Amino acid sequence: MAEQEKLPGGKSTNENRKKKNEEMSFLEHLEVLRWHLVRAVVAVVIFAILAFANYHFIFDTLILKPKTPEFATNQFFNWISQVLNIPALAINDKPLQIININMAGQFATHIKISLLGGVILGFPYLFWEFWRFIKPALYEKEQKYATGAVLYSSALFILGILFGYYLIVPLSVNFLGSYDISDQITNQINLSSYISTVSSIVLAGGVVFELPVAIYFLSKVGLVTPAFMRRYRRHAYIVLLLLSAIITPPDVFSQIMVCFPLVFLYEIGIVISKRVANKREEDLLEA
Repeated sequence: MAEQEKLPGGKSTNENRKKKNEEMSFLEHLEVLRWHLVRAVVAVVIFAILAFANYHFIFDTLILKPKTPEFATNQFFNWISQVLNIPALAINDKPLQIININMAGQFATHIKISLLGGVILGFPYLFWEFWRFIKPALYEKEQKYATGAVLYSSALFILGILFGYYLIVPLSVNFLGSYDISDQITNQINLSSYISTVSSIVLAGGVVFELPVAIYFLSKVGLVTPAFMRRYRRHAYIVLLLLSAIITPPDVFSQIMVCFPLVFLYEIGIVISKRVANKREEDLLEA
């Protein structure tokens, strides 16, 4: 056998070639990731353009609607207040006045909401691109059992968006918009303040509803187990309550309304983690 050619530092040409191939493999992965990101950005831009063109519907029918008495949630709470004869339950019975004090305020808001709309509308495709990138690294069985990951994550994200929009946003607008510390002060809500409140609540709702998906992936890599989640259940509830306080206005009723779904999602996460653990044990037994 011919002696391998030695390079400076004592490394053979074969070792150097192997290292070079590994580097090329890594660069190829980066190239694949780059094209996934490019397609994801293009999708966001396309949906953002659609949102930009339909700004009347986006603003008048969606974003500004929760502050009016005609909004479905406001009508429901007002009806409940009449049935139970508890006036305090009525919310947003008077339209909230929104003002703009910046020259480019409305245009900047138009751009911001269009981009946010592009992300929300394009989320299923964004997650699909992410899934296509990590899928080749999974075993065939893992690919089989995780086929519905895009569907489940998209459904949970949409549920979170709807939950935040139809429940948390009206409660937040009512509490923050009507809160006063003196009769001498009149609330005139700035457009950017209102938009930031609504968009952050809606987006936070979509993100926190991804909790079961996060638990699934953490369980797959062994960072989370069902026993661990059960052992620290009470601690998790406290964290979820704090999270509810962050994404809701500072009133106990809204925090409880948000905390209940999060606790429910956490319990679903325990079931998911248990299924992942059982599947891992079955695979070890088969091996």
